[in-house]
Amino acid sequence: MNIKGGKKMKRKNKRIKEHGCGAAVYGFGFIGALVYYLSIATGFWSGVLAVLKSIVWPAMLVFELLKFLAM
Repeated sequence: MNIKGGKKMKRKNKRIKEHGCGAAVYGFGFIGALVYYLSIATGFWSGVLAVLKSIVWPAMLVFELLKFLAM
């Protein structure tokens, strides 16, 4: 807070969004994973599971990558 002329002035904390291209990569990956998982889904509940898997695909990818590198 700045004090100027005896009055308190609130300073707005403006944050610059620094997503870069990470959000775009995640978005394209999500769409690709969704298309893949939905194409192999055989029923309604496997389609629901496909949507959930496509949301968490980066965590599964990193887990498998680390498991591969640990060998």
